[in-house]
Amino acid sequence: MGSRRTSRICALQTLYQLELNPLEVEQALRLYWDYFESSTDNPERLTEIMGFTNLLVKGVMKNLEQIDDEIQSSSKNWKLNRMAMVDRNILRLAVYELITLEDIPKRVSINEAIELGKKFGSEDSGSFINGVLDKISQSVKKE
Repeated sequence: MGSRRTSRICALQTLYQLELNPLEVEQALRLYWDYFESSTDNPERLTEIMGFTNLLVKGVMKNLEQIDDEIQSSSKNWKLNRMAMVDRNILRLAVYELITLEDIPKRVSINEAIELGKKFGSEDSGSFINGVLDKISQSVKKE
């Protein structure tokens, strides 16, 4: 598995943790890395994973209101608080990538989010995430 995909998984798990147990972002990341570091034996890869994960988590949390507004306005029949927590946090990650990280093509961000949804969400998560992100991506100027 690539470092960026692993980073997205780590970011999703950290965002999920933050939603269940509100902490300072730095504290949540520190707790996560205390656990994750012990399961990784490649220091170079770990540094790469940590860097991208930290960028994603801090970026999502810093822009949470804007990201949530974007998700809410693109999912007319779903209130944000009614979405599954996993789906909501996958959408947050992908929307952050779409609106902020210009070096990542829109299609990559969307596909990675769909894969996360299939792996960690429900049977319908992939198609739900795809629908919301497709609508959001149409307004993003990128590529």
